[in-house]
Amino acid sequence: MPKIDANSTLKRLRNRYRLVVMNEDTYEEVVKFRLSRLSVYIALSSIFVLLTILTVALIVFTPVKYYLPGVGYGDAKQVKEYKLLKIRTDSMENALKNKQQYLDDLQKVLSGNVPKLDTTKLNLPKPDNTDE
Repeated sequence: MPKIDANSTLKRLRNRYRLVVMNEDTYEEVVKFRLSRLSVYIALSSIFVLLTILTVALIVFTPVKYYLPGVGYGDAKQVKEYKLLKIRTDSMENALKNKQQYLDDLQKVLSGNVPKLDTTKLNLPKPDNTDE
C-alpha cells in the first residue's frame, strides 16, 4: 500500500488550475477562473453549510414545521388539548352512529319492515357428565 506524503497532498491541493468558459461558435473566452482543489473544496463545503443553515432556519422559524411529523406539535399543553379534542370527536362520532342506527330501526318498525327472527327452540341432547 503506498504511503501518502503530507507535503505532496498539500501541494496537489494548492496546485493552480485554470477554468475557461468559451463561446463555442467564436472560441472567444467568456470567463476565466484560476482555481485550486483546496478552493473548490472550501467553496463546496461553504455552500453545503449555508444550505443546511437555510433549511434549518426555514423549518424552525416558519410554519413549515407543522407539516413535519413529530416536530411541530407545540408544547405539552397543546398536545393535551389535541388529545382531548380527539377523544371528544370520537365519542361524538360514536353517539351519532348509535343515534342513526336507532332512527333506522325505528323507521323499520314504523313502516312494518321488521325482520322475523328465528326463534325455533333447538332440542340438544345433554352431555354425559359421568366420570369414567
